[in-house]
Amino acid sequence: MMEYITLQNTDLCVSRFCMGGCPMGGYGWGSVQESELLDAIHAALDAGVNFFDTADTYGLGQSERTLAKGLGSRRRDVVIESKFGVRVGGGKTVYDNSPEYIQQALEESLRRLNTDYIDVYLIHYRDGKTPIADVVGKLEELKVAGKLRYYGLSNIHGDGLEELLPYAGRFACCQDELSLACRKNEDDLRVVQSRLRATPMTWGSLGQGILTGKYNRENVCFGADDRRSREIYVNFHGEKLEQNLRIVEALKKIAANREKSVAACAIRWILDTLPESVVIAGVKRPAQLSANVEAMGWTLNEEELRELNEVSE
Repeated sequence: MMEYITLQNTDLCVSRFCMGGCPMGGYGWGSVQESELLDAIHAALDAGVNFFDTADTYGLGQSERTLAKGLGSRRRDVVIESKFGVRVGGGKTVYDNSPEYIQQALEESLRRLNTDYIDVYLIHYRDGKTPIADVVGKLEELKVAGKLRYYGLSNIHGDGLEELLPYAGRFACCQDELSLACRKNEDDLRVVQSRLRATPMTWGSLGQGILTGKYNRENVCFGADDRRSREIYVNFHGEKLEQNLRIVEALKKIAANREKSVAACAIRWILDTLPESVVIAGVKRPAQLSANVEAMGWTLNEEELRELNEVSE
């Protein structure tokens, strides 16, 4: 049974599982087939998922196009979240929160998504120079114009919180990386929830796949078309891999007892650890979607939570 919450400072009732759109970009995650992506979107809708996350940089817009194709006439039945703030061109990637670029990025996303509004529009990354007053002012202008319904944040940590406090109560949500494999942002998400009054959302919720139980020491060799081959994706390399495999063993035990997927147990830990949160997980095919939504409709007990907290410290 799907679980739903209302995003803070909005009237949007959303599923606590949000289908992530990074794999819809079509590269960087190994073999990705459009037909399977479309089937996964349809499976998500059938499972009660009504929340879909994407960004203009995922596949340089391809993710938004694929999502639009998959949703088709169901667009108004769902909540679409997209992002701005990362410009890619000329072999360079730069952050840009200028009002002019927000306008340009939004218009291009609307065209790719084949819609006249975006439900939640996120600042993907702060650019370190545009005053937050200018950013919020532009987003409010676009909201009044009907081009977006609400706006939110992404990748905001302790040192970037202070400038946002005068706008507490305006942001729908804030995304950051959190999983059993990466708990460094856990406290920041709690602060965002309490002080900015924004719904916490987690990306990297399955540690780029290591927490699905699919991988072991022998099969973590990825091709050049998969970003996880790079050592910057630490979950699959060295001592971090060894720690993650210990977490996976604990998850497998719980999964067997609960008759749930390993991925579902990893997702459930987030849902129970951060009440009133939403978990984002990228999906490439329907089977992955099914495994992920097994996280809904139950809770981990105190012993299970303690075991997972201890092994992931």
